[in-house]
Amino acid sequence: MTIDQFNFAGKKAFVRVDFNVPLDENFNITDDTRMRAALPTLKKILADGGSIIIGSHLGRPKGVTEKFSLKHILKHLNELLGVEVQFANDCMGEEAAVKAAALKPGEVLLLENLRFYAEEEGKPRGLADDATDEEKAAAKKAVKESQKEFTKKLASYADCYVNDAFGTAHRAHASTALIAKYFDKDNKMFGYLMEKEVKAVDKVLNDIHRPFTAIMGGSKVSSKIEIIENLLNKVDNLIIAGGMTYTFTKAMGGKIGLSICEDDKLDLALDLMKKAKEKGVNLVLAVDAKVADSFSNDANTKFCEVNDIPDGWEGLDIGPKTEELFANVIKGSKTILWNGPTGVFEFDNFTHGSRAVAEAIVEATKNGAFSLVGGGDSVACVNKFGLAKEVSYVSTGGGALLEAIEGKVLPGIAAINE
Repeated sequence: MTIDQFNFAGKKAFVRVDFNVPLDENFNITDDTRMRAALPTLKKILADGGSIIIGSHLGRPKGVTEKFSLKHILKHLNELLGVEVQFANDCMGEEAAVKAAALKPGEVLLLENLRFYAEEEGKPRGLADDATDEEKAAAKKAVKESQKEFTKKLASYADCYVNDAFGTAHRAHASTALIAKYFDKDNKMFGYLMEKEVKAVDKVLNDIHRPFTAIMGGSKVSSKIEIIENLLNKVDNLIIAGGMTYTFTKAMGGKIGLSICEDDKLDLALDLMKKAKEKGVNLVLAVDAKVADSFSNDANTKFCEVNDIPDGWEGLDIGPKTEELFANVIKGSKTILWNGPTGVFEFDNFTHGSRAVAEAIVEATKNGAFSLVGGGDSVACVNKFGLAKEVSYVSTGGGALLEAIEGKVLPGIAAINE
């Protein structure tokens, strides 16, 4: 069932959204992108004459925590939806059940943070550091047993289930995967955001127009190993950027100064280079770097060859030769995946490389390429540069997107498709 096929008239819909938005010290929302992304789904349900029970998490609380209460976003949600949203102070309490049961068409109820309950994630809490394996196993079993009741209670509030939280689709949590089992296939569906995310990932991995180029940034090879290995079976060009650059450079005998490096992953880097060669993948590495004499926006800087960084200096971005090298590969591509900046883009003096990559992706997109930007820092990059609307798709899911790229089945998606 798709959301467009479904008529919500007179129905109560439990909608799992990802309203895990950043808040400042005064609980003001600093970026409401995730909230705005869910509006088409919520407004479709209301326009049909349905009512909504909204479930979300906020942060990583270890129990009830004022800091992570969803009441902080209530006022802004009212403004975005244009209706007076009700609030249940406890997603499991009698108040939630009573308010959900009383919902009339066009009304909305926001439940308190689902992760205030350990049952949402299905992980035990409060275990002593010296807990025995038996104690850990018993605690885990207890949570799993109570998780069933927790999930059943959430499901009881509604007639149908809509998952619009791609950012948590890689977690088999109560409200993202387990709850779907309580609804038949005609009464569970993806929201518009989830639909778009699933289609975008499917397009970049399975409907490939070549050449296909992936740009992988990030500081650690170890955190991207499974993604890189999966991509080596799909891409024509793999650009390695960010801190990973220096692990590869050192593995080839280069001098990297104080640059970030995983010394225990040098053999892995060489192995990945070998695999790329065997598969006919063009592995593109930086040739020069913008280096600094300290990890600071105000550090002294200069450009040098990436394999000849002086002692006491560290690479914090790519250099102009590498910008041109990367841009030429990107501009010649028809499918592009970007995950991870080229340097420490949080420092304004080290944004140039990431901007060059973003602008090359924009140019390729204008020439007909499909471009998917995903992973928190890459998304922050295109937003910082004002280029988010110039690429084909910007994914809201960090970990979910990465696991999908690794080739893993995401529980939140599988639960709807079952």
